[in-house]
Amino acid sequence: MDETIKKQLQFIGLKHLSEDWDLTLKTAKRKQLSYHKFLTDIIEKEYFEKTERARLSRIKKANIPMHFIMETFPFDKQPRLKKRVVTELYDSIQFMREKQELIFIGPTGCGKTGLATSFLIHALNQGYRGCFIEFHDLLDQLRTAKGDYNLSKLLKRLQSYEILLIDEFGYELIEEEIAGAFFELMKKRNSHTTTLLTTQLGFEEWGCFLKDKHLTAALLDRITVKCTIFNMKDCISIRPKDIAYATKK
Repeated sequence: MDETIKKQLQFIGLKHLSEDWDLTLKTAKRKQLSYHKFLTDIIEKEYFEKTERARLSRIKKANIPMHFIMETFPFDKQPRLKKRVVTELYDSIQFMREKQELIFIGPTGCGKTGLATSFLIHALNQGYRGCFIEFHDLLDQLRTAKGDYNLSKLLKRLQSYEILLIDEFGYELIEEEIAGAFFELMKKRNSHTTTLLTTQLGFEEWGCFLKDKHLTAALLDRITVKCTIFNMKDCISIRPKDIAYATKK
């Protein structure tokens, strides 16, 4: 392959063709492809390579700690979950089109984070931009941004994600000013983007950590306008255990 052609292909972004130039020409000659088929194959391969790189980039930028997919979720161990309802919402990508809030409520180890993550990854695979963030990390970012007078900038960035997963919502108490900033974020995202919340606390307990009954009522009123609730309170822990006892019976 001529170096000049290689540089030109790389410059215009035809990376796959620059890497497989000789093979592409040999294949076209062997199969006696028409000009139309030859060019169509090149375009399809370049399109696939570019979209795949973009997909992987979205997943990397989402900062997902552990990757889960719907196909591996153990519905057999959680019979209280309505599998058909869950998979229909997932497969139809309806939660993104309708800009729903998805709220996963249940005890530790029941699979709520894994299930929520699978929805996030599915949306990323469909071309949406998103992010995974743990609740305490979100609070730290809000506190830092408020102290640095960059709160509006942070809220704008978090608002821009088409899908945002906030894990372990309610894990720690919120001071009044930060609770207000969190409410502002949810208000800006509501009905414009999709937010996923995982929590061990039922709605009746949210006032305990938000510490403001009016703000709590306003938040619940907003996020339940278009909302799917995954009530996993009665689901069992599916986290594998490997326990060794160092004491005699």
